[in-house]
Amino acid sequence: MSVDRVEEAENIGAAEAVATAGLTYYPVAPGVRLNVRSGPGTSYPIVKVLPEGIKVPIFCQSPGTTISGPYGTTNIWDNIADGQFVSDAYVRTGSDGYIAARCA
Repeated sequence: MSVDRVEEAENIGAAEAVATAGLTYYPVAPGVRLNVRSGPGTSYPIVKVLPEGIKVPIFCQSPGTTISGPYGTTNIWDNIADGQFVSDAYVRTGSDGYIAARCA
């Protein structure tokens, strides 16, 4: 890797750190490996599975399939990354309602 590439990588890392500095991360229910779906509902394909003990950011929230989980029954789905949603019933947000803007 050249010096230019190292400086470029450092600048990208700094930009990402600034972009995520204001994010709050919420814990997924203990002992749960959580399915991440491409949209807000169980009809959307699973894109990955989160490991136990992870915390996730919530960029926006959307109504979708109603799910019962450790934190209640809800139709709220949390957008944790581009094209990645998890049921709010498995994320400890401290609220039974919306805690972020609705996804566009």
